[in-house]
Amino acid sequence: MSGEPVRGYDPYAFEPFAVTVDLAVFTVRAGALHVLLIRRGQEPYAGAWALPGGFVLPRESAETAARRELAEETGLPGAVVAALHLEQLRTYSEPDRDPRMRVVSVAFTALVPDMPEPAAEGGGDADRARWVPVGTADGLAFDHAVILADARERIGSKLEYTCLATAFCPPEFTLGELQSVYETVWDTSLDRPNFRRKVLATPGFVEAVPGAARLTGGRGKPAALYRPGPATALHPPLLRPTEGHPR
Repeated sequence: MSGEPVRGYDPYAFEPFAVTVDLAVFTVRAGALHVLLIRRGQEPYAGAWALPGGFVLPRESAETAARRELAEETGLPGAVVAALHLEQLRTYSEPDRDPRMRVVSVAFTALVPDMPEPAAEGGGDADRARWVPVGTADGLAFDHAVILADARERIGSKLEYTCLATAFCPPEFTLGELQSVYETVWDTSLDRPNFRRKVLATPGFVEAVPGAARLTGGRGKPAALYRPGPATALHPPLLRPTEGHPR
């Protein structure tokens, strides 16, 4: 039966090591890409900023541990954490990445619409949580700067081939708000008419909300509202400019 010892196998024949999870959770706010960080309240790296995460318990999966740690350390509402689409990024296993012992970490990424700062102080080994502009997230603990860079590159690539960008938007959004997501993540300016044409020509990317519109400033008419369509992949892909114009 599952869980019973295997005859003749010595579980102590190999040096034990721990498994942790780390999460790079992104949002777009005030025209900039932000990542959710926690300030460590314990050694090692006490007082340093880090990605949320922690040790996987003996009877839980990596994804279950990721959701538990995110809720404990950031104070995000349980409903928000439970609804997050977590995507596994990669495994980080350099022997000396953690000064305490040999630790292998499974990293995840997640995208959320803009939301307020975490309402509660962090828990566990975190004493604070906040949204930080990715460009100012320096001096992170452990190898979290590497994980963050890998995660940002991953989401930039995913925006080209999937409908992931709508995860940054509210349930109903304008095409201008969707374009702002691409420009922020890719750090480039896009031609508005061309972007609109490509989005609306991509089957299942977005759906118009009948009769809904939103004032977006200026003297123009209210902008039409859209919601995510049923597609998960973009055909054709929405490729980032090879010679973009930095924002």
